[in-house]
Amino acid sequence: MEISGKVAIVTGAGAGIGAALARRLVAGGARVVLADLDAEAVTDVAESLGPVAVAIGGDVADEQVIRGLIERAETEFGPVDLYFANAGIGGGVGLTSTDQQWLAALEVNVMAHVRAARLLVPGWTERASGYFVATASAAGLLTQIGSAPYAVSKHAAVGFAEWLSITYGDQGVRVSCVCPMGVDTQLLRTGFIPRDDVAEAELAVKAVTTAGSVLSPDEVAEVILAGVADERFLILPHPEVLKMYRHKGSDYDRWLDGMRRFQAALQA
Repeated sequence: MEISGKVAIVTGAGAGIGAALARRLVAGGARVVLADLDAEAVTDVAESLGPVAVAIGGDVADEQVIRGLIERAETEFGPVDLYFANAGIGGGVGLTSTDQQWLAALEVNVMAHVRAARLLVPGWTERASGYFVATASAAGLLTQIGSAPYAVSKHAAVGFAEWLSITYGDQGVRVSCVCPMGVDTQLLRTGFIPRDDVAEAELAVKAVTTAGSVLSPDEVAEVILAGVADERFLILPHPEVLKMYRHKGSDYDRWLDGMRRFQAALQA
């Protein structure tokens, strides 16, 4: 996959990984539609990139907003070649998470991907060309201590990306799933902190920051686009996640015991 001349949509592009992806896509010769719930922030990012980037503010879990992104891309630049489903939220913490927090995590972290694929895949299979990049998390392969909605929704995001690749991979649709650990973004800094259980939220953040290095969004974006260039399904900005994932699969009970010990150490 060469990105030069391609048309891309990036969600969650007002800051963090999404903004870094947009910058690298434009630098590589792509034209980009940026989306974010923070309309002011995403507009600032788009304006900094010049006429090859436009911004739309809105909830990218809303099908009408996604439809608007695709229509804007087609009007401004042409058919969409790549869709980066990058927007994500932390959700709640443990069993105290409300139904509203669970639903919000599932909407943004999973259903936003499903709805985008519904709108894009028919055209991609007709053209036998298209690329869907889902930003999940190492939590989708392992787990997230301190946040049940995040862990569960990211597992679902990985599962949907796998299904999408299996179902449409022979029809020209390529899929990548990005599973980083710690990234220096607003999500890591404040995304797990609800008003009712700060201690549990701090445990979630500590679990991420002590498990490995915290990368910059630019470092992660570079790894993502290298993975897209190679058309790799699983993109791991933290390579050690693969070793952890293999360890989990080889002895599930031992892995669970180790995670409980890790949690106890963090709490201590």
